[in-house]
Amino acid sequence: MPARPGARPDDRDDRSRELVTRALAGGTKRGDLAGHLELAAELGAIVPRPASGATATRWATLATLGAHDLQLARAVEPHLDALAILDEAGLETPAEPGATWGVFAAEGPGARLGARPDGERWVLEGTKPWCSLASHLSHALVTAWVDDRTRGLFALDLRDPAVRTGEHAERWVPRGLPDVVSTPIEVDGAPATPVGAPGWYLERDGFAWGGIGVAAVWYGGAVGLARRLAQPAGRELDQVAHLHLGAVDQHLTAARAALAEAATVVDSGTVRGPAAAALATRVRSVVVAAAEGVLGACEHALGPGPQVGEASYAAALADLRLYLRQHHAERDLAALGRHAEQEGPWW
Repeated sequence: MPARPGARPDDRDDRSRELVTRALAGGTKRGDLAGHLELAAELGAIVPRPASGATATRWATLATLGAHDLQLARAVEPHLDALAILDEAGLETPAEPGATWGVFAAEGPGARLGARPDGERWVLEGTKPWCSLASHLSHALVTAWVDDRTRGLFALDLRDPAVRTGEHAERWVPRGLPDVVSTPIEVDGAPATPVGAPGWYLERDGFAWGGIGVAAVWYGGAVGLARRLAQPAGRELDQVAHLHLGAVDQHLTAARAALAEAATVVDSGTVRGPAAAALATRVRSVVVAAAEGVLGACEHALGPGPQVGEASYAAALADLRLYLRQHHAERDLAALGRHAEQEGPWW
């Protein structure tokens, strides 16, 4: 988990850690989405928001969940992100016991969700792609086009009769994250509440902090695989095995250091706008490189045996590979290079 720099403003660190420890010790089961979302709702009430002075606690919680089960972390992270977005917008979270939230902001070819005013309210119409766990959540923050160039963010009740979810579940056929189904939703005039002004979702600093939170989950997934590599399973480690363990140590140290430093910077409130976006891209790129290095080390060191004989290990490999593809790879590195050219390299 990332380090926890600085003084804690209250006991949220201890409460978050206690809840996660208790949940994991209770034996969370892979694919138990109801249990995963129940934990998400509980954590939402106590996990600190980004830039609150305890950002490291937040990211450590996500990393711990990712090390245990990426599907669990993949269910919890969007809920925590949605609550942070509502808080950043100055809106109160609806006081509904057990409410669970997602964040649906992706776009895709052939799919468009529009928003239009209808008297004193807004309504949404169209198709929103890549809506993870839409059939299991109660609410979501969704981006929708308010005109030809601008998207707004809206709070949507997924249980509204005008929202259809799960109709395309058969299209979800991955080997990684198989239970975290991401499909389009169809919306036919559902009422929605604006969250921030049009364009605010992408412009706010919290967009960057949320992106680093996802990287904390990636880091946790890599830690989970590294722990399996460190288990010799009765065999004596040779020099090559030691080399792979050393490489994993190197990768995870770099990722952890990047996350810990970012937590300190975020809490300082000194990085804004384009610099915040660059920080997020930089940290995510470091963590992705580290996680991919851990994937390679595990596969080279352990060979095919555990991939075909250990369900948990095979699942962890597939989950992390798929989740890492949320990163834009070379495109993000190019964006980081453009920032360095325009603003000057930070080093």
